[in-house]
Amino acid sequence: MAIFDLFRLDGKTALVTGCKRGIGKAMALALAEAGADILGVSASLETTGSEVEQEVTALGRAFRGYRCDFADRAALYEFIRQVQADSPVIDILINNAGTILRKPALEHPDEYWDQVLEVNLNAQFILSREFAKGMVAQGSGKIIFTASVLTFQGGITVPGYAASKGGIGQLTKALANEWAGSGVQVNAIAPGYVRTDNNQALQDDPARYNAILERIPAGRWGETDDFKGPVLFLASAASNWVNGEILTVDGGWMGR
Repeated sequence: MAIFDLFRLDGKTALVTGCKRGIGKAMALALAEAGADILGVSASLETTGSEVEQEVTALGRAFRGYRCDFADRAALYEFIRQVQADSPVIDILINNAGTILRKPALEHPDEYWDQVLEVNLNAQFILSREFAKGMVAQGSGKIIFTASVLTFQGGITVPGYAASKGGIGQLTKALANEWAGSGVQVNAIAPGYVRTDNNQALQDDPARYNAILERIPAGRWGETDDFKGPVLFLASAASNWVNGEILTVDGGWMGR
């Protein structure tokens, strides 16, 4: 196989969660450009006519949109049933959807903790378990989590988020251990500080923004397009012997 052909996704179907904007949208577009048809879901995604749908179809690929609140366990299972009815084969699962709620630990309410863990960790396990059944049966598949540099660090005023992303790191390894022998690669991408809605509070705080910027060896915050190459690598045949890896895409933050 020619080297560039390793990165082609022709004939593949990818389910991308949290695809409406930010990193998830960039990932969906990267996979579509490489040849994959896209199933996309977000809590507020328009089921037809969304911006991401228009951009995917402009690349010549099919797109089907879904709306689901992953904090609602019953809605999550209904979403899974609908996807399985619409598209029996899912070749690539991008577990990108997530949320963050900020409040110091002494003031961090149960509701914040429960919501963040439900969306960021519980739903990710359920999605992986249910769609991996088909992948294991067909002997191939790719599951990619969006982790975080807070998979490795504690952060400030985001105890639920840090706990959830730490859990994603361990879940990546646990599932890789079980499914690698069945031809299913499970890996994660750990973004650093990126210009997205999740980090808007930090971008709006000049002191925090500059303190973070000064620590990034690359000298800039990340952009969503920085994740197109990494996700394509992990979603393609180029990574067929990569299992349980947490790939940091952070401008060098974790090496500082």
